[in-house]
Amino acid sequence: MIEFGLHTFGDVTVDSGGELLSHAQTLRNVVDQATLADELGIAFFGVGEHHRPEYAVSSPEIVLAAIASRTKNIRLGTAVTVLSSDDPVRVFQRFATLDALSNGRSEPILGRGSFTESFPLFGYELKDYDVLFEEKLDLLAALLKEEPVTWQGTTRRPLQGTEVFPKTENGMPAWIGVGGSPESVVRTARYGFGLMLAIIGGPSARFAPYADLFRRSLAQFGHDARPIGVHSPGHIADTDEQAWEEAYPAFDVMFTTIGRERGWPPYNRLRFQQDVGEGAIYSGSPERVARKIADTVLALGLDRFDLKYSNGTLPHEKLMRSIELFGTEVIPRVRELVAEARERDEVPIAL
Repeated sequence: MIEFGLHTFGDVTVDSGGELLSHAQTLRNVVDQATLADELGIAFFGVGEHHRPEYAVSSPEIVLAAIASRTKNIRLGTAVTVLSSDDPVRVFQRFATLDALSNGRSEPILGRGSFTESFPLFGYELKDYDVLFEEKLDLLAALLKEEPVTWQGTTRRPLQGTEVFPKTENGMPAWIGVGGSPESVVRTARYGFGLMLAIIGGPSARFAPYADLFRRSLAQFGHDARPIGVHSPGHIADTDEQAWEEAYPAFDVMFTTIGRERGWPPYNRLRFQQDVGEGAIYSGSPERVARKIADTVLALGLDRFDLKYSNGTLPHEKLMRSIELFGTEVIPRVRELVAEARERDEVPIAL
């Protein structure tokens, strides 16, 4: 059965008067948001890692440990752990500790991240971007087997028959977040991790070849089936118009800020509505969002869909309502639509 999750980067939001909250209050709000998600029976809660003023979460495992103390069932992970600028041994230890404290609910998503601030912050060179990720992923894959590790590379001292602690009780599933390169898809299959496709632009159907490549690559590497998920942004309200009026100003701030750094054209309302319609933003009423998610699930054969529900400065109260609607109305409706379509052997549902 298709699973559903939520992602946040701990976006710094505004209060009722339009003033930015502190990073501290934003973090406390994230814990409340995750607690609500657990109460609603949502399967996964992912917290991103960033080192920028717009985002409050730079130490995701600490936030996840706080969430673990307030929740019972929801699985907890990152979205993503920026492995290139971290130490794989410490990553394993932090997640194994979280796994113990959460009674086996730790589930990291590993990746390169979409920003590069962590490289100079932690003393790494951007020219080593590719080799850092490749070698550190190789080492972490070995560590996740929880056996003595012998490993050698160029980015850190070798390990010789080294055991790393604490051990987990039942192992930890891990995913790799992929933005859409075939090489990254094949690498994920080679290590036998789950594939989390970050679809933040364009129609989801264009990622179908990557899902197919992943399945074929798993077979070629001799692995059993592994899950495929999608991470995409969105916002849900009681009506389409309400959701769009709430979401657009926040998306505008977010995309304009990032676009200014990366040379993108200014964001505008037309672009937003195109993204809501044909693109990668899942925003609107529960029915509209459910139908669009069902489309994506059917087009890619997904095992999980994770909604990035926090986007820019959207207030905490709006995020809580969006989470509530996702859990109580969207998820059941997606399951109905997918089951009906599969019974009829239909192509993806049109909006």
